Amino acid sequence: MIAIGPALASQPAWLKAVSIIVGTFILEDVATVLSGVAARAGHVSIALALGALWFGVAVGDLGLYGLGAAGARWPYLRRFLTLPKQERTQDWFSKNVIRIVAISRFVPGARLPLYTACGFFRAPFLRFALTAVLATLVWTTLLFLLAMRIGGWLLAHQGGWRWAGLAGFVLCIVVVGRLIARIQTVSQ
Repeated sequence: MIAIGPALASQPAWLKAVSIIVGTFILEDVATVLSGVAARAGHVSIALALGALWFGVAVGDLGLYGLGAAGARWPYLRRFLTLPKQERTQDWFSKNVIRIVAISRFVPGARLPLYTACGFFRAPFLRFALTAVLATLVWTTLLFLLAMRIGGWLLAHQGGWRWAGLAGFVLCIVVVGRLIARIQTVSQ
């Protein structure tokens, strides 16, 4: 979803879907915003964009769980994991997996350490996966609809400056997420 324009509109649907999915692995909120704007501009269908977003984000979330589980088995991988600093027990993660997953989906910067910790401490996978998928459906859809609304306004009213407005909107999403993540890190 790097380019939003006529070149994107002329691409086959499968390539659009793959672009969106890959984008979610890089920066999922940016991929969501750009997909929403592209859908609003008519360059990609809403169904294709949302389906690809949901799939990419859910696969990424399950991958974080898998990374944590692999880190629990192979000490070499542990040094690459960002786990909560306070010692948590397997019991605590098992009992609170639904709450952990649901809340961390809506708090920027929380998913990486908490989802990998769920895998590391062997929280029940089925509860983790179902909660991650449901939270993804809600969060991604809300952000997508917001991006369609704001992106549509920018495309309609900003003339030649619309691309600067879109870049500012995307940058705002990234900066706010990073700022919240940094605040969380400092408070831990």
